[in-house]
Formats: sequence, C-alpha cells, structure tokens
Amino acid sequence: MDKPLVSRLALVTGASRGIGAAVAEALAREGAHVVLTARTVGGLEEVEDRIHSAGGMATIAPLDLTDGESIAKLGTAICERWHALDILVLNAAMLGSLTPVAQIDGKEFNQLLTLNLLAQQALLATFDDMLRRSEAGRVIGLSSGVAARPRAYWGAYAASKAALDTLLLSYADEVQNLAPLKVAIVNPGPTATAMRAKAMPGEDPASLKTPSVVADAIVDLIKGDFETGCRVDVKG
Repeated sequence: MDKPLVSRLALVTGASRGIGAAVAEALAREGAHVVLTARTVGGLEEVEDRIHSAGGMATIAPLDLTDGESIAKLGTAICERWHALDILVLNAAMLGSLTPVAQIDGKEFNQLLTLNLLAQQALLATFDDMLRRSEAGRVIGLSSGVAARPRAYWGAYAASKAALDTLLLSYADEVQNLAPLKVAIVNPGPTATAMRAKAMPGEDPASLKTPSVVADAIVDLIKGDFETGCRVDVKG
C-alpha cells in the first residue's frame, strides 16, 4: 500500500484526544513517524497503542507546553535522534472562560496566552533549524473562526488565536525564500471535541463533524502543495 509520508517525522501537540489524536493517527496511517505530546500520559499511551496496532510508528513525549524548559528538552531529544522535522502540527490550546472582556480574569488570561501563543512561538523557535532541514517542511497551526470574526464573550480566546495567526503568517514570510518550508493556518470549524462541548454545552455533538474529518483535511493539505501562509476552513 502506498504511504506518501513514509520516512517523514511529525510532531503533533495536544495529541492525547480530539483533533490532535485524530491527526496523529491519520499521519501515522500515511507512513509518518509521529511524536505525540500532551500532558495526559494515559491518553497519549492509548493513541500510541492504536497507532502501533494499525502498523504505524509513534513515540510519546508527555510534557506541559507552558513549561519552557520542557519544550527545550523535547527539542534536544528529538534533534539527537532525527536530522529533520518534516511536519509540525500546533494543535494544543485551552479555551478559558467565555466572559465579557471587562471581566476577564488576569491569571487565567495569562495561562491562556502562555499556552495558545507563547508556547507556540517557543515550539517554532526550538524546531526552526530542524524544519528548515526538511526537504518539504510543513507547519500547520490550528486556529478558530473567532480569530478573524470576534464575537461577544470570546475575547480572550479569540485574541490568543488572532495573535497566533499573525505569528504564523510572519514566520511563513520569514522562511519563504530560505527553505522549502510552508505554513498553513487551519480553522477546523464546529467539531465534536471536548473543547467544543465546553463552549456549547447544549449542542448535540452528533450534529457536528468528527475530529477525523478535520484530520483527513489536514493530512491531505500536508500531502499536497499549497501557498504558504494560506488559511483553510474545514467544511462538513
């Protein structure tokens, strides 16, 4: 069976459940060796077991992305084992409380920005050299519709995602003529995940697309060619 991503190395954050887990499994099915990161060890082990049972390759790396030292240690460990990083999927994020801007809790907002923005920059900085060494490097950042179309009570989360979009677009422009590295922003849209259930508790999850639909769209994007800095809205 043809596996177009064989010999490729992928790193997926927030890979213990939801879209992150689905993306990791889809990448592995296409032949990539996937490094899975998240805080939940048990969840990572379950995803790793499913990948191995399906004949794929995966390595788990439990860590808290809000700890800058953990990201640096992960970078060192991966660099010692592999020459290049071909695929980086920036999926990990927190929703935070949906509340008026004037009532945003400063401590929680700081935590949200640390994970949704600062940790993402740290990952890009840590793996920049390895991404540039890839023959066809791909960075995929998971965003949200509210990043481009803010709405009431979503200010904190929307601001973090809008800032991440800007960061990714800047990175795309910086590396465009220096390496065969492309960056894309993916808005998964309404998807049956734990984060969505928290945001919309009265919504029927059966009415939403599954994480596997988003994962398939991301993997198709990675396997194909696209204009760096593009934004993809996943339908379905």
